[in-house]
Amino acid sequence: MADQSLKKETILDTAEQVLRRFGPEKTSVVDVARALNVSHGTIYRHFPSKASLREAVAERWLHSISEPLEAVFKQECSASERLHLWLKTLIHIKHSLVQEDPELFMMYTSLVEESVEVVKTHIGELVGQIIPIIEEGIANEEFKSTDAAAIASGIFMATARFHHPAHAKEWASPTIEQEFDVVWNLILSGILK
Repeated sequence: MADQSLKKETILDTAEQVLRRFGPEKTSVVDVARALNVSHGTIYRHFPSKASLREAVAERWLHSISEPLEAVFKQECSASERLHLWLKTLIHIKHSLVQEDPELFMMYTSLVEESVEVVKTHIGELVGQIIPIIEEGIANEEFKSTDAAAIASGIFMATARFHHPAHAKEWASPTIEQEFDVVWNLILSGILK
C-alpha cells in the first residue's frame, strides 16, 4: 500500500484485525504496519504512539455503541418510554456484542480499560444523551422538576450492572431482565411526578 494514500480509517480497520489475531498484549505498531505493507513510521505519522493507536481503536468501538442510541430520539413516545427504550437499546447492544463474539468483546474491553480519557468522554456522551430525555420529561411535566444532568448521571450509574462490561458474565443470568425491571421501576418511582 502506498504511504501517501493510507488513511486513518484503513489503519484502524487493520489494527482491529491485527489486534483480533494477536491480542492486545502481543500486538505492536510494527505488526499493523506489516499487515498494511508500510513502514511503522507511516503509522506513527497518523498515530504518535502505540497507545494513541489503541485508544483510537477503542474510541471507534465505543462510538459504534453510542451512535445507534441516537435513533431513540426519532421515536414518537413519552419521555419515560424514550428513557426506557434508550436504556434497553444500550443494554441490548452490549449484550449482543458479548453473545456474538465474547473474545472480541473482551479484547475491546481491555483496550477501553487502558483508555481512561476515551472512557470518560464516552460516558459523558452517553449521559449527555440521557439529559435531553430528562429535560423533555420535566418540560412535559411528566418528570419531577430537578437537575436533569444529575438525574441522567444517576440513572446511568444505577443501571451500570446491565451495561458495564465488568458485569458481562452476569448478563447470562436467566433473571437479568426481571432484575432490570426492578431497577427501572425504582428509577421511575423517583422521577415521575
